[in-house]
Amino acid sequence: MAQKRRSVFFIPFLIAICAVIGGLYGPGVQGAAAASGDDDVKASLQQFTKVYSTVEQNFADPVNPDKAVYNGAIPGMLRTLDPHSNFFDPKALEALREDQRGHYYGVGMQVQSRNGHTVVAAPFVGSPAYRAGLRPNDIIIEVNDKSTDGLDTTKVADMLKGPKGTPVQIKVMREGADQPIVFNIIRDEISRKSVPEAFMLKPGIGYIKIEQFNETTGREFEQALQDLNEDTLKGLVLDLRGNPGGLLNEAVSVADHLLPKGDVIVSHKGRASAEHVYTARNGNHGRNFPIVVLVNRNSASAAEIVSGSLQDHDRAWIVGDNTFGKGLVQTVYPLNENTGLALTTAKYYTPSGRLIQRDYSHVSFFDYYYRNNTATRNPQDVKMTDGGRTVYGGGGISPDEKFTIPKLDALETELLVKFEFSNYTKHFFAVHKEKLPQTWTVDTSTMDSFHNFLMEQKFEFTEADYTKDYEWIRNRLQAEIDKTAFSVDVADQFEIKTDPEVQAAIEAMPKAQALLENAHKILVERMQK
Repeated sequence: MAQKRRSVFFIPFLIAICAVIGGLYGPGVQGAAAASGDDDVKASLQQFTKVYSTVEQNFADPVNPDKAVYNGAIPGMLRTLDPHSNFFDPKALEALREDQRGHYYGVGMQVQSRNGHTVVAAPFVGSPAYRAGLRPNDIIIEVNDKSTDGLDTTKVADMLKGPKGTPVQIKVMREGADQPIVFNIIRDEISRKSVPEAFMLKPGIGYIKIEQFNETTGREFEQALQDLNEDTLKGLVLDLRGNPGGLLNEAVSVADHLLPKGDVIVSHKGRASAEHVYTARNGNHGRNFPIVVLVNRNSASAAEIVSGSLQDHDRAWIVGDNTFGKGLVQTVYPLNENTGLALTTAKYYTPSGRLIQRDYSHVSFFDYYYRNNTATRNPQDVKMTDGGRTVYGGGGISPDEKFTIPKLDALETELLVKFEFSNYTKHFFAVHKEKLPQTWTVDTSTMDSFHNFLMEQKFEFTEADYTKDYEWIRNRLQAEIDKTAFSVDVADQFEIKTDPEVQAAIEAMPKAQALLENAHKILVERMQK
């Protein structure tokens, strides 16, 4: 039985090697052309088999083939290729599919680790957890009579998930309650919106946040624009900060809606795949309201495709930090035992022809992912936008306007690290049993109450620092109380409206308008020649 299982796991490994070396799974990929190449592959496989056999027979402890091959040999091989080729075990592959689908089955809430406990961060509006009455800051102590002590948030989240229609019992501790509170909930389908926010920042100026690009992003984006009454917009802030990317077709769909029909959105090509160019097929139907796009160092892949295409066509003014620089195309090849291989098969290029991908040849993978310097670019990869502006490849998307997030001072940092806003919120609702009106705001008495709460908790601060950070504290406290009093959506909207980078985007709207006008002028001049 053990021998049979080793064979089941070893065969996919050989297939994975062949997929990397010869491209057996790729559409239109040709096999090795030279006999010498085939001989090299055969020799390498024989050598690996010999090494594996030696390890299995002589290692001091029994060898786990799953660990040796799936956690060792395959990832080790892929690390010699690039930072983004990856192997997915069954759990990771299912998580990937779940992200792409944009939904899962469970109770619908975010959980986080806090002071050794698993705490409800926020139930999603309309979810079973939300309808049942779970609150932010509830401490989850049991799920289906199993204690959560010693379990990390991933394991607790897995316990909360399950088939649609199945029951789950959640026991929580809540400040102000003498006994644990028990919730009996029926699991349901939980939609994970990729466009969670779409509202008016001010008259005429809309805001849309795209968190990632999954199977529903294009439809969600279209609906968001309809909700904002797109034909009347005077400007749009498109927030792609922290967006890690996702599905190419959905990024193309978003860019298609904002660019004129026929404009190139992105292209990709690789050693064994022909160049493929994506263009706007439907177009923006003449809607030319100015756009400001917000990006940061964690905006990657599909987010860079959208921001890069809008920048190259002078359709949007980009504000923020240099993006991540992830321009490698991964194709996922399914293997045996519900595993999969994500293999880099091509590279992305913006409409002007610049490469999105950042160089990774002379740095460790750790430095690649966690670098401090984001302002990298290839001086040999110089291109021009439609309006004649210079842009560079090889370093993600550089913003047209740099925005540096103000650093937190010592008091602000301590308040967040020690969860003082959520600690006070638990105390606040233990005292205030009545429902707060929709117009409720943090007033002077609430700020005084928070100040006294910190004193009672022996939280160290100076009155001068508290006065200096007064408005920042008021905003953070408002957002935290809003989560429990109303919903996480209300809290998020408040934080967005008071975000200094969003305010900078609104102020930059005239620059986006000037960009559009200049690009149109140049286009007309070219047509007249």
